[in-house]
Amino acid sequence: MNERNPITEYAPVQKGKLDPGAVATAFESANYYFDVAAQRLELPDDMQTLLKTPFREVRVEVPVRMDDGTIETFLGWRIQHNRARGPMKGGLRYHPDVDVEVIRALAALMTWKTALIDAPFGGAKGGIACNPKLMSSGEIERMTRVFIEQIDCVIGPYEDIPAPDVNTNPQIMAWIMDAYSRKHGHTPGVVTGKPLEVGGILGREFATGRGVGFAILEATKGLGLELHKCSVVLQGFGNVGSSTARFLSDHGCRIIALSDLSGGVYNPKGLDIEEAFKYSRDHHRLRGWPEAEQITNEELFEIECDILVPAALESVINRHNCGKIKTKIIAEAANNPTTPEADRCLHENGVAIIPDILANSGGVCVSYFEWVHNIQRFAWTETQALQELQKRMKEAYHATSQRSQREGVSQREAAFMIAIERVAAATNLRGVGDP
Repeated sequence: MNERNPITEYAPVQKGKLDPGAVATAFESANYYFDVAAQRLELPDDMQTLLKTPFREVRVEVPVRMDDGTIETFLGWRIQHNRARGPMKGGLRYHPDVDVEVIRALAALMTWKTALIDAPFGGAKGGIACNPKLMSSGEIERMTRVFIEQIDCVIGPYEDIPAPDVNTNPQIMAWIMDAYSRKHGHTPGVVTGKPLEVGGILGREFATGRGVGFAILEATKGLGLELHKCSVVLQGFGNVGSSTARFLSDHGCRIIALSDLSGGVYNPKGLDIEEAFKYSRDHHRLRGWPEAEQITNEELFEIECDILVPAALESVINRHNCGKIKTKIIAEAANNPTTPEADRCLHENGVAIIPDILANSGGVCVSYFEWVHNIQRFAWTETQALQELQKRMKEAYHATSQRSQREGVSQREAAFMIAIERVAAATNLRGVGDP
């Protein structure tokens, strides 16, 4: 009999073996940070196992009729990590590199992120392994609708609420809402990040970037820096990166380097963010912008600055480049951008890291407001949403900072400790095992 051991599969970093250099996958990385914090909390082994093991994993094949008449089959996942504190919440990404390990890691991080920001949700994540840049709008719509038809039994406004992520947008969220509503009745609360016309909320599109900005604002105050005098290097110029850049530029920061998949641009005197955004929009890339020196993504991480913002994909800060980074603050706008080995290196070098489960929680925070407005059928104003976002980001940052100072640990460890305590408390109160 071939029995699966969930502890072996889902908790590869075991107690007493916390070696950041041995971490190999995104999910191992998420578990490593969990293990460090859980051991400091002296969390019982059985609770550690329970909190690390995903509640449910769904894998589906998504057949799509392409525009040329052929049928192509894509693999899709929805991984639901924990529901102790409420319905599960997390983005849906379309990307060629989507795989089960990445989705597991991001689902786990969503559990800790929603707990840290004190939103009444658990964590989930989903994705389809595809290249949407090579697909037409019609192909993407058909793929989305088929995917939702196959997972609609495990999502819902009180079960699991998807949202935009890499290569997904408000239009795709509208298709998700429509596909679900056709079977279950009008249900705007099944998904967030929707267009305003079908139940979206003002301010959601730029919420993650603004949340990063609010976190940086609090961090600079704590370190005695004046934000308007800070130089910034930003890796990734998609929705999150560009909105973070705009926020920081509006607050007087000098953005000296930007990059996207094509490469980077650099000007020590500062870049005009609106001109960079216009060039990127018109040319679908930053590289080639004549107003700045052309650099590679690798060179970008070696530029001396006050604030470094990784706003792209996972593990971009690693053992190969962490020793070359010269900054005072790293604000993790991306999910899981720093490997455990690099995290230790940077901590030893005195770099203050605003961890991803804090820095980029603005998106899920405003998604929570959108969900509330859908459930109550009472719309929020943009001012209300942004004021509440700033309040929650400030509270989460200071709770993390105070815990870090009190316990003598990094902000990442402190953030995980707060989140784990909250999820463990909810789990104990609800009860586990047989009734």
